[in-house]
Amino acid sequence: MNLISKIFSPGNILLDSESTSKKRVFERVGMLFENEMQIGRSQVFDSLFAREKLGSTGLGQGVAIPHGRIPKLRDATAAFVRTTHPIPFDAPDGQPVTLIFVLLVPELATDLHLQLLGELAQMFSDAQFRERLTACDDPACIYQMFAEWDSAA
Repeated sequence: MNLISKIFSPGNILLDSESTSKKRVFERVGMLFENEMQIGRSQVFDSLFAREKLGSTGLGQGVAIPHGRIPKLRDATAAFVRTTHPIPFDAPDGQPVTLIFVLLVPELATDLHLQLLGELAQMFSDAQFRERLTACDDPACIYQMFAEWDSAA
């Protein structure tokens, strides 16, 4: 089992979100985290935007991994958003994104934070993995793709 599958669930997957901007994505995941995990939506939004101000979390290839630190959060948590319309994200390749993996970590997390980001970067560097995420319309199926992903494969 990989690290990513341990920190999120099918309930934290938003498919074909009507979000048309980075701001709207952050608002929607803020509401999701508030409803699912009782993390204040404004805290999520502010943390993600503060990190974006340091530099874009767009990876390229239509992928972004916005992440933030949340005071008093006990364990890392995550959400996956696939948007209907590509969103400008200031990615290095200049391309907009449709696959967005949002990561929240405890304020003092360091090693785990870096391990999670590294695993996500490996996952999303796989073109077949990205294509399968784009093709699937079932949150349980998408969750399964993340859960079954293996860096050794």
